[in-house]
Amino acid sequence: MAHDVQSTRFDELLQLLCEHGFDGMSEAIEILMNEAMKLERSEALGALPYERSDSRRGYANGFKSKTVNSRLGRLELQVPQTRDVEFYPSALERGERSERALKLAVAEMYVQGVSTRKVAEITRELCGLDVSSSQVSRAASVLDDELEAWRTRPLGAVRYLILDARYEKVRHGGSVRDCAVLIAVGVLDNGQRSVLGVSVSLSEAEVHWRNFLDHLIERGLHGLELIVSDDHSGLKQARKASFPSVAWQRCQFHLMQNALHYVPKVSMRTEATRDLRNVFNASSRSEAERVLKQLVKKYETTAPDLSSWMDENIPEGLTVFALHATHQRRLRTTNMLERLNQEIKRPTRVATLFPNEASLLRLASAILSETSEEWETGKIYLTMPTTARAKGTQREASGDPRGRQ
Repeated sequence: MAHDVQSTRFDELLQLLCEHGFDGMSEAIEILMNEAMKLERSEALGALPYERSDSRRGYANGFKSKTVNSRLGRLELQVPQTRDVEFYPSALERGERSERALKLAVAEMYVQGVSTRKVAEITRELCGLDVSSSQVSRAASVLDDELEAWRTRPLGAVRYLILDARYEKVRHGGSVRDCAVLIAVGVLDNGQRSVLGVSVSLSEAEVHWRNFLDHLIERGLHGLELIVSDDHSGLKQARKASFPSVAWQRCQFHLMQNALHYVPKVSMRTEATRDLRNVFNASSRSEAERVLKQLVKKYETTAPDLSSWMDENIPEGLTVFALHATHQRRLRTTNMLERLNQEIKRPTRVATLFPNEASLLRLASAILSETSEEWETGKIYLTMPTTARAKGTQREASGDPRGRQ
C-alpha cells in the first residue's frame, strides 16, 4: 500500500518534469521533499504507515504546513508530525541552521560597519536568496526587536543560577575599551537549561552586576537555591545585595587557578593541584573538610601563604555538597558558561573591534538566544528530585524572590 502511494507520487514528479521542464522544478522538489520526510518519519517510528510491527516506537500524527525559501523559490512543504517519539526532518534542520546563520551574518556584518549592499551580497552567497539592501535593513531592525524581546522576556522559577563575564574590545568615547559581556544561565525547575539574560557594560563593577541581577528579578526570576560564580569583587557585592540569603558556590575551577598564585615553587604545583582535587572529589562535605584540614597543616611550613589562603577560601567551593549527588558535578564550576563563552568567541574573532556597545550586545544576544532555544527544547540537563524543593518552596510562599525569609 505504502509502496503504491510512493510510486504514484514519483510518477507525478516525472510527469511534471516531462511536461514543464525546469518550470516544474520547484513543484517537483516539493514532492521529493514531502516524500523524503515521510520516509524519514517511518524510520523514526520503526514502522511504515498502518504497519503492525514489534519495532514500532510511536505513531504518525498528521502534517504541519511550512513555507521554505530556496534557490527555486518558495516551497510549500507538509512536515510530518509524530506522537510518542521526538522527530523533525533532518533536511529542515539544515534549513533552519541556514536561517540562524543568516541572522548572525546580518548581525556580524553590521557589527563590522559593512554597508547593507555588501550584506545583501553575502546573504545571497550564504543562503542562495536574492535579498535587496532595503530587505537587509528591515531584517536588521526585526532582529534587534526580536533580541530585545528575548532579553526582556518574563522569567519564572529558577533552581540554580550560573554567572560569568567575558571581555571584548569596543570603541567608546574616541578610545578602545575592554567591555564586559555579563551572562546569566539558569537551570529551571523542569531540569532544562536556559540563558536568562545578557548585558554589556564598561566593567564588572558592582553597579553593573547589580543592575543586571535586579533586572532578572524584575522579570520574575524566583525560587533560587544556589548561585555559582567566581569571586570577582563587583559580582560578589552585587550578589549579596540582590540575593542576600541564597547559597553561593564559588567555582572550583577558578579556585584551583587562584591557588597556584600562592604556591611558592613551580615544582610544587602538581602536588598542590592533586591535593586540592582530593578535597573537591571527596564523598561528602565532612570528608572534604577533613582532607582540607590535613592540607592546611601540611603546607603550614613549606607554603604558609597557600596554607592560610586554603583555610580561608576553599570552604567557599564546598557548598555544592549540600545538593543532590547527581547535581554536584555539573554545578561545582562555571564550566557550562565557559563553554558558552567559546561560542561567542568564534564569531567575535571576525569583528575583533566593535564600533559600540550596542553592536556587541546584538551579536552576543543572537548567539545566546539560539543556544538557549536549543537547550530549552533539547534533553533534560538535570533530573530534579521532588523532595529537594522544600527550601525553595518556602521562599516562593514568602513572596520574596531574593531568598530572604
